[in-house]
Amino acid sequence: MNAAREIMAASGTCALITIDNEGRSRVRVMDPFLPESDFTVWFGTNPKSRKVDQIKKDPRVTLYYFDPNASGYVMIHGIAQLVDDPKVKEEKWKAAWKLFYPEKPKGYLLIKVSPEWMEIISYSHGIVGDSLTWEPPIVLFNSKE
Repeated sequence: MNAAREIMAASGTCALITIDNEGRSRVRVMDPFLPESDFTVWFGTNPKSRKVDQIKKDPRVTLYYFDPNASGYVMIHGIAQLVDDPKVKEEKWKAAWKLFYPEKPKGYLLIKVSPEWMEIISYSHGIVGDSLTWEPPIVLFNSKE
């Protein structure tokens, strides 16, 4: 789990993948908070963005973090929840986002991703996939519901 945290911190950004109305994956680069102890990940977004509508219709998402040293990746599959609580929005705020959300808090919404399972490859930590199938190691998380 330390290797996953290192990759997530080093990557700086990650890809958030949602499913659109036609069942196609939609990918965008996001500026996440570092994962919480249980690997919950938070993001800020515009409440009028396409990803918000996609999450409302299908909350299953994937997060992809790439190690900048090209020695591995972390992929989290989880359930996204839209959070509009003013107190939480104040806690989950980055000063660097001010230009993106000039109408904060009205024009700002949070996405909370609760992990279901995670794949990890980290060559520098000796975490590699199956030698025949290349299937990566998987970490399962307990359901929060």
